[in-house]
Amino acid sequence: MSTAVHTRTRDPQAILNALAHRVPHLVTTAELTLWEREVALLLRDNSVMTRDTAERLLGQVIAYTITAMERKGVDMGVGYTVDVAVHALILDTPLYFALCDEYNGGEYKHHAPLITRRRDGTVLRTAQILRDNGFAVDAELWSMDAAECSPCDNQVPDSH
Repeated sequence: MSTAVHTRTRDPQAILNALAHRVPHLVTTAELTLWEREVALLLRDNSVMTRDTAERLLGQVIAYTITAMERKGVDMGVGYTVDVAVHALILDTPLYFALCDEYNGGEYKHHAPLITRRRDGTVLRTAQILRDNGFAVDAELWSMDAAECSPCDNQVPDSH
């Protein structure tokens, strides 16, 4: 009998698609899942982005957003590359509100970025926090901007 502990990795695609009942007006066909919708929006607004990159970014953004909601008060931040997808998710307000309802106790999670980027290792620490919260981390995406964090203002209540 094995005594090994098996850790289950949280699936951002399944997490996102599970919110469909909260925003049925966004899922208009059987083929259009919330995951597919967000990938399509990333591709629409970033003409040089590939589908693979869009999916990788979306997975990291779901992991980051949920972790920020579940780990209130923990200093976190993303680099420029991941931040592109953070903004895309937040701009799809019905879906972002559904995430807030589900993972932030129904409270809106603010996004109040500082103007000056920090260069203090926050991006790589954030990647480790995501791992600790049960998500797979795309190390390449997090290390691309490891020295260029775009943090939120910790003076704004419940912001990430």
